[in-house]
Amino acid sequence: MILEPAPPGFDALRSIDRKAFGQSLLERTDPDGRELIIADGSGELHVRLRDEQGTRRPAVLLPIDSMAELRLDVALHFVRLLGGQSIGLLPAALRLTSFQKRRLIQLLHTFDVLDLGGGPRDVAAKVLASDHAQRRSVEWKDSHARRKANRLIYDSRALVEGAI
Repeated sequence: MILEPAPPGFDALRSIDRKAFGQSLLERTDPDGRELIIADGSGELHVRLRDEQGTRRPAVLLPIDSMAELRLDVALHFVRLLGGQSIGLLPAALRLTSFQKRRLIQLLHTFDVLDLGGGPRDVAAKVLASDHAQRRSVEWKDSHARRKANRLIYDSRALVEGAI
């Protein structure tokens, strides 16, 4: 979300108190301005301030592109938050489902096992908690745990390398 200074003539403007932003995870400055990453229970919101007037006379800049409706929904949540309503910053369309969270955790755990020198049997034992990893080679080769471990390995590498 991009905050800009509103044009002159908007009387009902009020400045944004930094405390209203909630917990700031990260704040960085670059030649284009300042970026804040704000967190709440529903996720993270990235706020770009190109000018300090953006907090004193706030207006949301909304690019009209394929994501415009989602951006508008995020901006509406942000305005409600500033108005004192207790809501999540992210609309439901941007939140991870519980299945997606579990899958992401599995993929990251798999990559950690690989990074420490583990292989498919280690992934099956540590990530999938499968006793198939202890079976003889012939039984392990036909095991569903082996196939699932190999899929996790492939997907975790793709995730970390940015292919997903």
